[in-house]
Parts: sequence; C-alpha cells; structure tokens
Amino acid sequence: MNEINARVLDVLSGILQERVTADPASSYTASLFHKGLDTILKKVGEESVEVILAAKGENSQELTHEVADLLYHVMVLLVAKGIPAEAVWHELQRRFGTSGHEEKASRKTTA
Repeated sequence: MNEINARVLDVLSGILQERVTADPASSYTASLFHKGLDTILKKVGEESVEVILAAKGENSQELTHEVADLLYHVMVLLVAKGIPAEAVWHELQRRFGTSGHEEKASRKTTA
C-alpha cells in the first residue's frame, strides 16, 4: 500500500471535522451532524446491513462500495462523539502481533 492510500482516511477525517459547522443545506455530512447522533447511528446500522447483504452476493464492486459507505458513516460517528480517528488507528496498531482471541479475552466484560 502506498502512502497516499494509507492517508485517505486521515484526509477524510479532516474533511469531516470541517463539515461539523458547515451549512446542512449544502453538505450531506453537515446534515448528518445537524440531525444528531440518532440519525448517524441509524445510518451506521443501515450501512452495516448493506455490507452484509452485498457480501452474500457475488458483486465485489458492490461490496467495495458498501464498505466505503460504512467506513464513511463510522468516521462521521467518531467525529460526532469527539473521538479522533487516530485513536482507532492506534488501537489497531496496538493489536498488531496479538492473537485476536487473546485481545478479545483481555477486554473487561460487563454483565
């Protein structure tokens, strides 16, 4: 992967930050922020379902499109919750070299 590909999500994160205060009439992203957390969460849920449905099919281009939509809406959610995208990148990096089973077991669970 080249550096440009690796930075796409960082650039998107910056654009999303700029749209928080943009006119909702002029920007889909700004309209999501304006409508609030429940709308953003609904979109994350909808896009998650669309990824699942696309994955069950044979069209890799459709799956790619739906994963991009999901990732975009998840990043909108991070901005809405005040969590920098870098926090997710650091968490993923922290997990390098750790078994997925071990990582999951290390998290505290609540009953």
